[in-house]
Amino acid sequence: MGYRVAIAGATGSVGREMVNILAEREFPADEIAVLASARSQGDEIEFGETGRMLKVRNIEHFDPAGWDMALFAIGSAATKQYAPAFAQAGCTVIDNSSLYRMDPDVPLIVPEVNPEAISGYTRRNIIANPNCSTAQMVVALKPLHDRARIKRVVVATYQSVSGAGKEGMDELFSQSRDIFVGDQPTPAKFTKQIAFNVIPHIDSFLDDGSTKEEWKMVVETKKILDPKIKVHATCVRVPVFVGHSEAINIEFEEEISAAEAQAILREAPGVMLVDKREDGGYVTPIECVGEFATYVSRVREDPTVENGLSLWCVSDNLRKGAALNAVQIAELLGRRHLQKAA
Repeated sequence: MGYRVAIAGATGSVGREMVNILAEREFPADEIAVLASARSQGDEIEFGETGRMLKVRNIEHFDPAGWDMALFAIGSAATKQYAPAFAQAGCTVIDNSSLYRMDPDVPLIVPEVNPEAISGYTRRNIIANPNCSTAQMVVALKPLHDRARIKRVVVATYQSVSGAGKEGMDELFSQSRDIFVGDQPTPAKFTKQIAFNVIPHIDSFLDDGSTKEEWKMVVETKKILDPKIKVHATCVRVPVFVGHSEAINIEFEEEISAAEAQAILREAPGVMLVDKREDGGYVTPIECVGEFATYVSRVREDPTVENGLSLWCVSDNLRKGAALNAVQIAELLGRRHLQKAA
């Protein structure tokens, strides 16, 4: 006997990926409901490449009673409106927005990193999915932290426009086209031109000069991995459609060599080490699109600090950064707590 699973926001880029990944991973679902706003009601979404079509339902009129879990990809405002009702009806919410991430009664989960924390979901019947840039970073950090204890992380992100949704992807496409035909590109979704440019600004600015995206990486890493770790982030939007990259500098309490770190990462869950010290011996964003893994390359020692390493980390932000992690949480929830499927 399988689960009854709802996907809220199924017509968006992350929601569609959730549907695709449920199909790809053969998630044990007896019934799947795809939900969106009233304007999408009646539209159809293909369930992976199975040829099976799912008709979109209006979330406003959906009764969550009797459904086992719901994967939310509808943003904080809509999540605030609908998630409590789903949770109270007994349908466990796995939420991709930032709304509940720092709620002490809601576990923030990356299954390869802190699976044991999922037991706390019973307090609110809600589980939070971390920020896309945090998710891939902690997958790479976890096995190294277990070995040598991380003291400090300094990270610069290179985040694709898909992190800003369909509007971000459309703006990169339209601006690139405008430039090629000699027209002036006009920023709308982003604060400055994104085509052939980089923007050191994601989300709103805080009083200390950092952005909310940078703050998320700090506090989420502490909650997921270890509250003692010091984190400093600079988050940058780059003209890439899909795939986030990160240059990560790590300072450890104990000595660890690049060779040992490579050996650890080679065996780490969720990590794919591609680290040849030659032309092309590393992974770039375009190569990670559609893949499940978090790719690590360019592992090397940092001689400017004691026990320091640097590495390059790349992942499909629509997958591990959002949809895949949510489905992995659903799998973990089923295995450890619901135990409904055979």
